[in-house]
Amino acid sequence: MAGEEENGQDGYTQDGTVDLKGNPILRSKRGGWTACSFVVVYEVFERMAYYGISSNLIIYLTKKLHQGTVEAANNVTNWVGTIWMTPILGAYVADALLGRYWTFLIASAIYLLGMSMLTLAVSVHGLKPPHCVDPNIANCKKANTLQLAVFFGALYTLALGTGGTKPNISTIGADQFDEFDPKEKAHKLSFFNWWMFSIFLGTLFANTVLVYIQDTVGWTLGYGLPTAGLAISIMIFLAGTRFYRHKKPTGSPFTKMAKVIVASLRKWKVTVPTDPKELYELHLQEYTKKGKYRIDSTPSLRFLNKACVKTDSTSPWMLCSVTQVEETKQMLRMIPILIATFIPSTMIAQINTLFVKQGTTLNRHVVGNFNIPPASLKSPIQ
Repeated sequence: MAGEEENGQDGYTQDGTVDLKGNPILRSKRGGWTACSFVVVYEVFERMAYYGISSNLIIYLTKKLHQGTVEAANNVTNWVGTIWMTPILGAYVADALLGRYWTFLIASAIYLLGMSMLTLAVSVHGLKPPHCVDPNIANCKKANTLQLAVFFGALYTLALGTGGTKPNISTIGADQFDEFDPKEKAHKLSFFNWWMFSIFLGTLFANTVLVYIQDTVGWTLGYGLPTAGLAISIMIFLAGTRFYRHKKPTGSPFTKMAKVIVASLRKWKVTVPTDPKELYELHLQEYTKKGKYRIDSTPSLRFLNKACVKTDSTSPWMLCSVTQVEETKQMLRMIPILIATFIPSTMIAQINTLFVKQGTTLNRHVVGNFNIPPASLKSPIQ
């Protein structure tokens, strides 16, 4: 009976998740929807914070820092591009060194620091150029070196912080459901639905309420609220710490991929056997105790199968398991998809820059003294 209970609903998780001290955990005590509720609510406030800055950034750069439209648009796209590149570093640190939880917390502190610096940069008079009412920006006093350094230093500090939070928070949420339990596996799919809904709520609030406050009330409050929202989101995440399941760092996936590619190249003359059972593979128990699945060999990208052909050498740079080879194949198959996103990404980049700037030239009057903020015009798109 005890064995049945351990393998049942109240037993230990089978996917390798542990507590912060590395101990096995009972499925009924941690994870599930209780833990994910903190993660989902966190994401609402965090997305509100991020889009509260990015949605209206082009307006601040042109109207307050007195930059030209082309220069401001380049600065916005460079910053957004950095935002989407730093997660590679954050994912590496989490997988190879610190784990998702601690990487996330350190990155959150950096993120909050950047947001706080940004709020100061738009609030302190000495950190921004004097107000200018001349419609010709060329006649307005430009921001000096110190003012630009503080503002963009804050922006890129924020970008570094998001690099550690963006790739880890969604995976932390996914870790709360055991892939080896059919019921929890189904719940994981539902989690991602709620995850996307939380992103939508945070983005909608930022693109409507926050940008209106920035345009009509002031940038101090308009940036202060997202900063406060981020601080609240971090506290919400910390409040759920005792409920979370964690996965130990498993090493860099880039290193594992490199081993497969190097092994394949070094054994390029080796013939791949027709029977997949002759290829090198770890025992099923090796995967079971780590909470992983063993993957069968596939004929696609057959050249990489040379990495798991048995030879005299057992070096990890000469012999890889079938599962490791298949995982590498899965990653390589993503490259065409990544390349295919370049063109639509280039188009989408115009939404936060030229699209918003064009909105300033439109008649946005609705009723009374209310004018739709230019950044709100893209809300249906995002």
